Amino acid sequence: QVQLVESGGGLVQNGGSLKLSCVASGTVFRLAIMSWYRQAPGKQREWVATVSGAGTTYYADSVKGRFTISRDNAKDTVFLQLNGLKSEHAAVYICNIEDGHGNRRWGQGTQFSVSS
Repeated sequence: QVQLVESGGGLVQNGGSLKLSCVASGTVFRLAIMSWYRQAPGKQREWVATVSGAGTTYYADSVKGRFTISRDNAKDTVFLQLNGLKSEHAAVYICNIEDGHGNRRWGQGTQFSVSS
């Protein structure tokens, strides 16, 4: 069974930074496409960023230049570095994996809030 466990959420100061992590198990991580999504209260889940198995990155326009996705295949982990955080960025951030067989799985998410 493929499992994803996110961490790194919490309360951050306005303009501050966080680094979210998602650890995968039960699959060949280096072959997987890893993505981050987010969902704020009352809003639809939206795609944030993706990193391919080859290391190519893609970002939603709203986070380009502010968030950075990366992966550490030795640790089966994908990261999302979030800088310059504002209240509009606050949400539950959810990890997604597409493995080498085309199967997709979701983590439970990690939530952060921004203080003023």
